[in-house]
Amino acid sequence: MAIWFSRSRKIAHFLKPKIAPSEFLYKICSNYANSSSFRTLGGENCRNPQVFSDYSTTILAFRRRWWRPESTRAGEQVETPYSDDDYEDENQALDFPGGRVTFTPEMKFISEASDKRIPCYRVLGDDGHPISGSRYEQVDKETAVKMYKSMVILQIMDNIFYEAQRQGRISFYLTSLGEEAINIATAAALTLDDVILPQYREPGILLWRGFTLQEFANQCFGNNADYGKGRQMPIHYGSNKHNFFTISSPIATQLPQAAGVAYSLKMDKKEACVVAFTGDGGTSEGDFHAGLNFAAVLEAPVLFICRNNGWAISTPTSEQFRSDGVVVKGQAYGIRSIRVDGNDALAVYSTIRAAREMVIREQKPILVEALSYRVGHHSTSDDSTKYRPINEIEYWKTARNPLARFQKWVHKNGWWTDDDESELRGSIRKQLLTAIQVAEKTEKPPLAEMFSDVYSHLPSNLHEQEKSLRETIKRHRQDYPTDVPV
Repeated sequence: MAIWFSRSRKIAHFLKPKIAPSEFLYKICSNYANSSSFRTLGGENCRNPQVFSDYSTTILAFRRRWWRPESTRAGEQVETPYSDDDYEDENQALDFPGGRVTFTPEMKFISEASDKRIPCYRVLGDDGHPISGSRYEQVDKETAVKMYKSMVILQIMDNIFYEAQRQGRISFYLTSLGEEAINIATAAALTLDDVILPQYREPGILLWRGFTLQEFANQCFGNNADYGKGRQMPIHYGSNKHNFFTISSPIATQLPQAAGVAYSLKMDKKEACVVAFTGDGGTSEGDFHAGLNFAAVLEAPVLFICRNNGWAISTPTSEQFRSDGVVVKGQAYGIRSIRVDGNDALAVYSTIRAAREMVIREQKPILVEALSYRVGHHSTSDDSTKYRPINEIEYWKTARNPLARFQKWVHKNGWWTDDDESELRGSIRKQLLTAIQVAEKTEKPPLAEMFSDVYSHLPSNLHEQEKSLRETIKRHRQDYPTDVPV
């Protein structure tokens, strides 16, 4: 009946009768009810959808061929009283793989961009007060305080390890300054069963899950207590215990892997999802497109999170892609997407909670674009003041600081005080300095660890490489680190 009524209204709209649409449709029904074709079908009224569909198709064809507004017949250019969609004929369609496609006589190109950009979901204003009418996931005191404390710890850890690299104590470091809310709020919205495939600015996920400051220090110093046995560069964390895949330097390689890991969770019917991170620079890699397409086609429960922090090393987003950021790329692959204020911890928390629930319930991927800003340099190998103005950095560091905004909210709720702030910062600083001293004094992994953990029996070519390395060290002992056991 719904189909019949919809088609009836469409006919009335097309022919523009001079009588009321209801009366016009009644006359159509009455005339057709008395026709031989209607009686042949055995109908007694106009309630048969198939009968009316046949008749409406005839009328539509008549109207398209013969009916024109009076002004058009006189050669005047006027706007037609019907939309382009009205030309689509569902009875003339292509049953193409992937879905039925209707035809249209109108040649119309899809616009390269919308006049209006996709809006950004936000909860907290810059003053730390929820925006009027905002809808978000309620956060209790315990969770909110832990979120804020974790953001502070992450910030202090970044600052101290960065200085340690500048002092020559570690070889490399990379901060998450300005993106603390994305780290911590995302971690708080997930469960420990969710599998993380990070890029390299997600240490906050590990911090939230219980990775200790000592474990962070051990990895950065590559000592014997490092789970990677000193084989990786600093900040390439990994932990099986915390469902956190080891970070790798190549950009975006984790995204196709995430689709595969998520599909395995789906096959095992696990109540968990995969969360894969990338930066805006990673979306220019082929692996980004392959990963999203795999996940969409396989309907894998993976949550893609893009930290759009404005800069891919020295390349601004304006020079990287022409699309409206990253969020619009999801629709092209058939993936539900959302844009969120990455400097608003409550907005990120609410978004990830909702996205995770949909991913697991529907067993389909989702893309989240979190708008933020990389306050720090890309890494200790970079000087961002060479390619962006200092006042831009200072603006985001102060006026749009995610910690300051969230602190105002927890303080307003009576859950945090200035004394709490002072005590936390002093305590964490001491713990980090102690952890660095311990990590620095801990022995490095022996040379043999470079060749282990890949093959059950070491192949001949690796035996030869190890032998060659030892001979080289013996000849040039003065050039080899004294703190690494041979």
